[in-house]
Amino acid sequence: MLDLHRDKFAGLEIATAGIFCRLPFTPNQYTGLSVFMVLACVIYMQAGAYAAALGFFIIAGMLDLIDGAVARKRGLVSPRGAYLDTVADRYVESLLLLGFMLVTLPRVFLPSHVWLFLILFGSTMTTYAKAAASEKKLCINELKGGLMSRGERMILYSIALLMLNFNWIWVTYIMMALALLTNITAFQRIAAALKRANKC
Repeated sequence: MLDLHRDKFAGLEIATAGIFCRLPFTPNQYTGLSVFMVLACVIYMQAGAYAAALGFFIIAGMLDLIDGAVARKRGLVSPRGAYLDTVADRYVESLLLLGFMLVTLPRVFLPSHVWLFLILFGSTMTTYAKAAASEKKLCINELKGGLMSRGERMILYSIALLMLNFNWIWVTYIMMALALLTNITAFQRIAAALKRANKC
């Protein structure tokens, strides 16, 4: 849902761009750095340093905001940059889920790795439903929205990383919610694409 309200964050984007445009990095370099930050996050998760892991994940999320803001500020917005950003987003999310798999969360109804697979499947299908609708020309405008778009997922991942410091059973509950909501979101986008196709 947050992706439908990006205009409300315009002030934050302008301020962010004003700061980071001064640094000698291109938007694509900021995009690449986000992947390295989540790799550091996974390493610290493995080491049991969950506060540090959360810090690196927050930086990765900030870099995802920074790359687009800097690109728009410098007039460097391009299909190539947008493509790299989308690909990097998938790497960031997949690597983080690998990190959660490696810490062996408690079982609730199903083994934790099943919940993590369902999150990965749902988030991938959410993105693929959008890409396929565009590729097959079902939609002129980009498909957005749904209960659990990337912004909401990033917030819940951050909360789950924070909870690793306190109570792992709650981390599993968060993963269960993500598993359910990401797949509902995928179905919402598939239904939206088919509805638009029926109007053609």
